[in-house]
Amino acid sequence: MSADESANESADESANESAHEGDRVVRVVVADDQAVVREGIVMLLGLLPGVEVVGAARDGEEAVALTAELAPDVVLMDLRMPRCDGVEATRRIRERHPGTEIVVLTTYGDDDSLFPALRAGARGYLTKDAGGEEIVRALRDVTDGRAGLSPAVQRRLLDQLVEGAGRQESPVASEGAAASSGDGLTERETEVLVLVADGLSNQEIAGRLRISTATVKTHINNLFAKTGVRDRAQAVRYAYQHGLVRAPGRRVT
Repeated sequence: MSADESANESADESANESAHEGDRVVRVVVADDQAVVREGIVMLLGLLPGVEVVGAARDGEEAVALTAELAPDVVLMDLRMPRCDGVEATRRIRERHPGTEIVVLTTYGDDDSLFPALRAGARGYLTKDAGGEEIVRALRDVTDGRAGLSPAVQRRLLDQLVEGAGRQESPVASEGAAASSGDGLTERETEVLVLVADGLSNQEIAGRLRISTATVKTHINNLFAKTGVRDRAQAVRYAYQHGLVRAPGRRVT
C-alpha cells in the first residue's frame, strides 16, 4: 500500500469514527417518585434523538439497583423521593458505579438543593421546565466529560464560587499559580485544572495543550488525588477558591 493510500485510509477511518460518535445513543435511567411525571419524562426522552430509556425508578433505592443491573450512561435523577432521596442515590451510584453519570432533573433550583447534589457527584443539574433540546445537551455534555448545567444554574454556581474565592483568596506566588494551591500541583496539572474550570472536555483540553486524551486523564486523576476533589464540579470549586481562575475562567497571573 502506498503512503497516499495509507493516508486516505486513515482519513476515512477517522471520518467513520467521528460519524459513529455522532450516532452514539445515550442509555438513560429515569428516577422520579411521581408516576405521572416519571412517565411523562420517559415519553419525552423516547421522542428525542440519540437517547434510549433503559429503565425507570420510583425512588433512589430503585435507581441504585437499576444502575447496578443495567449500567446506564446517565441517571436522570429527581431529588426529593421517599426511602432514598436523589442526593444519597447520587452518592451511592458515583461511589459504586463511576461509569454512570448523574443529571439532576428537579423542580427545585435553590442553592440548598443544588450544592448537595453537586457535592454528591452530580455532573448536571436541570429544572423541570427544561426543554427536550436542553435535556439532550446535558446528557451529551456529561457523557463527554463536561458539566451539564442549565444557564441559570451556571450563573448561580459561578456567583457562589466567585464569592467563595473572594473570601478565601490568597496571594499568588511569583513562580506561578501552581504554588498558590498548596497541594503540590505541577505546572501542567494546574494548566489542566484551569481548563477544566473553563468547562473544556478532555478532548478539548488535549487539543489545546497538544497532548493525548490519555495524558489528560492521567493529569486529572493526579490533580484529583492531590487536591482531594472527587469530580469536575468540585475541581471547578477548588480552582476558584484557591485563586487559580477568576470569572469567567481567566487564569490568575
